[in-house]
Amino acid sequence: MSTPPDTLAHKTNAARIAMERHSQRLVIAFIATGSLFMLLPGTFLGVWNLIGISQQRTLSTLSPAWLQAHGQAQIFGWVGSFILGIGFYSLTKMQSTLTFPVRAGWTSWSLWTLGIALRWIGGVTAWQWRALLPLSAALQLLAFLLFYRSVRRHRPTDSAHRIDASMALVIIATSAFLVALIVNLVALTHLALYADSPALPHVFDQQFVVLAVWGVLVPTIWAFNARWLPIFAGFKSPNGTRLLIAYGLSVAGVLAVFLQRLPIAAVVFFCAALLAIDALHVWVPAAQPAKLLHVHKTFPLFIRIAYVWLLISCALDALAVLYDHSGGIWGASRHALTVGFVAGMVFAIGQRVLPAFCGMRVLYSARLMFWSLLALHVGCLLRVTLEPLAYEGYWNFAWKLLPYSACIELTAVALFAWNIAATLLQPPAHLQTETKPA
Repeated sequence: MSTPPDTLAHKTNAARIAMERHSQRLVIAFIATGSLFMLLPGTFLGVWNLIGISQQRTLSTLSPAWLQAHGQAQIFGWVGSFILGIGFYSLTKMQSTLTFPVRAGWTSWSLWTLGIALRWIGGVTAWQWRALLPLSAALQLLAFLLFYRSVRRHRPTDSAHRIDASMALVIIATSAFLVALIVNLVALTHLALYADSPALPHVFDQQFVVLAVWGVLVPTIWAFNARWLPIFAGFKSPNGTRLLIAYGLSVAGVLAVFLQRLPIAAVVFFCAALLAIDALHVWVPAAQPAKLLHVHKTFPLFIRIAYVWLLISCALDALAVLYDHSGGIWGASRHALTVGFVAGMVFAIGQRVLPAFCGMRVLYSARLMFWSLLALHVGCLLRVTLEPLAYEGYWNFAWKLLPYSACIELTAVALFAWNIAATLLQPPAHLQTETKPA
């Protein structure tokens, strides 16, 4: 006996609603924990580190393990958590089945969060670091494998969901993410077996950061931009071929860094950035008005500013190859990339799309969005300007000003976290009671 059409439709709708709710709860968990890692072990520890460096006027007295723990919390704890959460949420939008990997999703979140926390604890306190560091890397890798398996099992097979350039870029960057986590596990296991401290060798640590940022974070942002900027910012549709070539150049740059061909890497990264900007039509007049409902009107401007930081980072890379002696220009380049571009893009795009992902909510405050972005870029500008002057010995007074840049960035991060937290705490838009006066 066949099921009546109305009953079948009702069951289908119920299944879709249940799947959407599961995905929303999971993405909220990833976003919340990622924000905590961003605010506390990430940015707060970074401010503490910079104050110590400024007081001593040298990097030599600060523990490299502390610096690396800060970087891990920012790259994997914050941005990595956001990527996994958005990835799991996207399953409900791209698959043709009505099931959601609930158990795999929450297990992945638990393992990922614990792994990031153990990495930070082991690096900062050095307590049982020989056990904690490889364990943390293994937990992160296992969490990601669960995510990767879920994505592969639930990916669409029908022709209506053909793979475009942005999706291809996401797939390739996801594979690079897996490679980075495997490298992380091997490196931390070797460190635990043979090293005398919980700090990775300096050169390898810098190479690993390049792999994580240029191999994973930057192309993932390009992919999200290719999909979302034409919709939300009104940009022209991207050139997928040029975008994929830009990622190929960024991979070539990563390989050049591991081969210690830094001049080649600097040129290749600059070309990749220029090609990506051209492919995404970042500085071409918008094809249509931006969708600015519930967000600040400067949203498209801050998107473009982030790409200015990407080019500044590449230019500083080239200058560092020629003139850096004490790490100041290298540090400024890395800060322009990770804070100016990556964090700037997360602050702009995140406050635009995350409320919708987390239960069709409305951003709590467009003003907080503006001030968080403005403070972030002002703090970044001070840091990138002052760091070479101080570290390279061009202007000693810059040492006294550096902590202010960190405090401004901490304020920006706090405003961003406040806005996201307040957004998640309020009910979805369709459940809010109208409070406007008659």
